[in-house]
Amino acid sequence: MKIDEEGHKRAKRMVASMADARQPWNSFWKDLAEYVLPRRYVELERRSQGKVTQLRNSSILDGTGTIAVNTCASGMLNGITSPARPWFKLRNQGDFDNSSMQLWLDDCSERLAFALSESNFYNAMGTLYGDLSCFGTSVCLIYEDDDTIFRFYNLAVGEYCIAQNERGIVDRISFFYIWRVEQVVGRFGLENCSQRVKEAWKAGGARLNDEVKIWCLLEPNAEDALRVARVHKFRIMCWEDTANGELLEHAGFREWPATATRWAVLGNDTYGTSPTADALGDIKQLQLMTKRKAQAMDKMVSPPLIADTSLQHRPTAILPNGITYVNNLANNPGARPLYQIQPPLGEMSADIAQIQARIREFLFNDLFKMISQLDTVRSAREIDARVEEKLVLLGPVLERFGNEALDVVLFRCFSIMMRKGLFLPPPPEQDAAVNIQYVSILHDAQRAVGAAPVERYVSFIGNLIAVAPEVGDVPNWTTMTLDYANRLGIPAKDNYTMDEIAAKRQAREQQEQQAAMAESAPGMAQAAKNLSETQVGGAGDALSLMLGG
Repeated sequence: MKIDEEGHKRAKRMVASMADARQPWNSFWKDLAEYVLPRRYVELERRSQGKVTQLRNSSILDGTGTIAVNTCASGMLNGITSPARPWFKLRNQGDFDNSSMQLWLDDCSERLAFALSESNFYNAMGTLYGDLSCFGTSVCLIYEDDDTIFRFYNLAVGEYCIAQNERGIVDRISFFYIWRVEQVVGRFGLENCSQRVKEAWKAGGARLNDEVKIWCLLEPNAEDALRVARVHKFRIMCWEDTANGELLEHAGFREWPATATRWAVLGNDTYGTSPTADALGDIKQLQLMTKRKAQAMDKMVSPPLIADTSLQHRPTAILPNGITYVNNLANNPGARPLYQIQPPLGEMSADIAQIQARIREFLFNDLFKMISQLDTVRSAREIDARVEEKLVLLGPVLERFGNEALDVVLFRCFSIMMRKGLFLPPPPEQDAAVNIQYVSILHDAQRAVGAAPVERYVSFIGNLIAVAPEVGDVPNWTTMTLDYANRLGIPAKDNYTMDEIAAKRQAREQQEQQAAMAESAPGMAQAAKNLSETQVGGAGDALSLMLGG
């Protein structure tokens, strides 16, 4: 499709400017990839050739860093967005009651969770957690899909550039694809492709595997020549690398269709830092120590030799298995070790073990493997205390991840399902504000920290009632119970509404009154009989006198 050529040039300049701003991070990411995740980084030096190559792991002699990153990613996946248990809940803001709105949101939560499980969401999240814990920044696109409602696409480090607005929120992403002709036509349609792609498609055969570089710019829908419909808050433009004024796609989105999350951000930096970056020095030292230990053991097992020249004349060699020839080897022809070493292998192994432990600690492996690494059986309370202690370190990461990733995913997917009519009709109060409550293992542990004061307060009141019963009137037991259930993520349908609670209390009071009346009825009847038999002078009996004659 043809667009304003000058506007297209401005979009290209924006992409180039974002690439320049990212330049200082390229060497940093390459260093991380070389020693930790070599297959999750696009080799920038080969980009001019239109190739995406995989770096080999020739620098990794000890894979502790890679294993620690994978453990961190797996721990976050199962601890934050576990596929095996609910990890989010839509709630009516400020309402702990089991209202019709909350019941509808509970049903929406179940339908949304099922739709996520039927898509590639959890596979994409596994990749996202790995990129985040290693490189500090991770980007994932969220597109509508005819088969699975929505589909997620991870971008590798080096494929994208990001920019943030004045609030520190990422609202612009540029990225590129290296696709085959067949993929380009299937994604964008033949009518939108360039003449080169059309010719390759028409030729067919091996030409369908020709590579095409595609650039994309995702940004706010500004008031300019490239604006799409006003209903869309964001827009995307895709074009072939050599195109000028021709777009493969020019479309809009009502919600932000991507997660661009950072582990931690320093100041006004656009890209994030990671725990792997903090451990990079130890990871490099580990490779060096492993290499030195291997060399020492090699020299012990296969030391270099010296031999008399009468045996054979060869060049000097002092490497393991090497032989150096000399004249008259102390009048004792033959061969012997050139030198003998006794390296401190025990101390070297201990030093390596300490480095490995530091790397695992940097990547929070002690949190995710806490129970399995306990040397003795501990009480549940002690385990809870240990988890709470570790979560203090992970708390800021969970908060940022919730804001930059999970909130975006759930809002985007919820809106897509609403537009497709995949929820039940909402109640009349559907305009009420909706909050997202995360009920994953880690979030539950954090909320349990907040619920502990409630438990201590109730225990204190319970003990005090024994000596001062009047203090039982101080707490509002109903609201406290509902608030506690909300902190634990108890479904609204498992509790009665405030109206139902009031009705049950009223019915119970009436039953108690009726029981009291039934219990006192025989005594009242006997009293009436006695009064009727008691004569009061000439005025008749006492009962008639009491009833007015």
